Amino acid sequence: MIRPLSLFGISQRLALTTAALLLLVLFIDTVQAHGMSEEEKQSILAGGNWSYLKLGVTHMLSGYDHLAFVFGIIFFLTTFRDIARYVTAFTVGHSITLIYATFNAIQLNYFLIDAVIGLSVCYIAFANLDGFRKYLKINPPNMLGMIFGLGLIHGFGLSTRLQQLPLSEDQLLLNIIAFNVGVEVGQITALTIMLVLISAWRKTRAFQMLSVISNYGLILLGAYLFLMQMHGYEHTANAEEFAVVNAGVPLSNNLVVQSQASDSSAWTHTVELQVPARGDLEHKVYVEQGETFSFAWESDGSPLYFDFHGEPTNAPTGTFQSFKTGTDAVAEATWTATFSGTHGWYWKNKTGKPAVVTLRTKGSYQLQAPEGAQGPNAPSSEQPLKKRESIF
Repeated sequence: MIRPLSLFGISQRLALTTAALLLLVLFIDTVQAHGMSEEEKQSILAGGNWSYLKLGVTHMLSGYDHLAFVFGIIFFLTTFRDIARYVTAFTVGHSITLIYATFNAIQLNYFLIDAVIGLSVCYIAFANLDGFRKYLKINPPNMLGMIFGLGLIHGFGLSTRLQQLPLSEDQLLLNIIAFNVGVEVGQITALTIMLVLISAWRKTRAFQMLSVISNYGLILLGAYLFLMQMHGYEHTANAEEFAVVNAGVPLSNNLVVQSQASDSSAWTHTVELQVPARGDLEHKVYVEQGETFSFAWESDGSPLYFDFHGEPTNAPTGTFQSFKTGTDAVAEATWTATFSGTHGWYWKNKTGKPAVVTLRTKGSYQLQAPEGAQGPNAPSSEQPLKKRESIF
């Protein structure tokens, strides 16, 4: 463990704090960029276990929160046996929850999971600083057991990311295993680089002081991650208060969210759409700028991820603005179009069972619908709709 900070003078303490803050600032751009890129999403949509393996590698190598935790674990380990024990405990932990949660479609709010992962980074750095004895005057919990438990939480984080993608029902287990193998390959790669750097760093005279800086930096980074994820959770839990379009324009009063679906007799058109298990579906109408229409939809099964969005006329392929996203089983709103173009709903079913969405609409719009639409007032379409490029 690290020697007490009291060995350093007041000026050194100020230097440590300043350096730790600078370390945090260096991480900010990386933190905000974390996630699955569009290239990764398109690659995984193409299918194939090799794509899942590659995604696992890149996701771990870009997973600053997981890497920071691993970095904290190995910081003061000097023997291969100790490194193998602790890293194995973390690997077994996150592998269990990654495979089990994904295979059984267990979904937790990823903002909350990532917030806990941020706290786990604080925890490991606090333990490295011998904070339990120095500040809490207690013996630290069994480190091996804690790392295994925190690994279980990290596995839920990996699973929530994986379940945002369309998984093959026929090869589900193989997809999950391929992704997990990729995660381990990425972890081993990162671990090797960390060990080389720390081993070289350990031989310098400044290692003791810099190790304190690094662990205080990890605490600040973990706290920053926690606050950012809780901020994201607030935007999800209270979407109506924080909703903005992709272009950064506030929704203002254009979108009026109602409490529940209204009586079907009040609607002009009703359509039933089946969202396949672990699949997705999109439905659109055309609306002129300034026109207003209302909609209400409800799912007969589990809550679905949804994205109510618009695609401006003559805009480049793939261009769209998301007006409201979330996960729910029912939604209703009135919308005034800010541009002429198609406006529609994208649903993602992350469960292992098909879901039927009943969509009701009224107002000023022209009907468009995908093939297979059913219902007493189902609209028709002369040409099939283009598959949505983004799954979010």
